[in-house]
Amino acid sequence: MNSSQELILLDTHVWLWLLNGEEKLISSQCLSYIEDSVKYSNIRVSAISVWEVGMLESKGKIIFPIGCLEWVNKALNAPGISLVPITPEMAIESSRLPGKFHGDPADRIIVATARILGATLMSHDKQIIMYGKKKYLKVIKS
Repeated sequence: MNSSQELILLDTHVWLWLLNGEEKLISSQCLSYIEDSVKYSNIRVSAISVWEVGMLESKGKIIFPIGCLEWVNKALNAPGISLVPITPEMAIESSRLPGKFHGDPADRIIVATARILGATLMSHDKQIIMYGKKKYLKVIKS
């Protein structure tokens, strides 16, 4: 694993698992890394993840005990986590990722965000992990 002082970008599902108390879905190695990174406020969440959470909740795929916006605001105020806005550079990068990557816009923006920030992406998504193995970005399998 990399230094805990390095930026970590959480994929949407990892952010959900972490903030919903579903740590059992995240490897103990990754949880330890997250705990270390919190000390340096080096955990990031892409703005597109907020959109994904809203879409999942509106379709009934996830249910919160509180309102969706309230959950998002609390989740973004968790210690060590900061929201990353989608910049024009990230939007353009997402449309020009090197190699072959699938067409899901949210995943493309998350990958582009990690690349632009020089962050390590924490994900459980098989396609993202395979993309990382091709050295297009740094990925930690959650």
